[in-house]
Amino acid sequence: MFKVNTSLLRFWEKEFSTILDLSKDSRGNRQYTPQDISKIRVLHNLIKEQGYTLEGAQKYLKENRKEAFEKDALYTSLLKIKNQLIALRDMQAED
Repeated sequence: MFKVNTSLLRFWEKEFSTILDLSKDSRGNRQYTPQDISKIRVLHNLIKEQGYTLEGAQKYLKENRKEAFEKDALYTSLLKIKNQLIALRDMQAED
């Protein structure tokens, strides 16, 4: 989904343990909830897309955590709307 190695996700899990608290099944496999995906998306955006250092991302989230996750929720909503509009356009093109 994010085109990163699993080792990077594990590293972020350690570095951002107050944010990423993943649950594991009885075999030790990580269980990703939609909230976990949202948190990873925020981290990915800050570090990979905006170029924050790990320390910078930690500081940003400490000061702007609510805002960062509100932006992600807005992004997710807009993406859903975009996909619905594309589906409508494609249905229209078929007729």
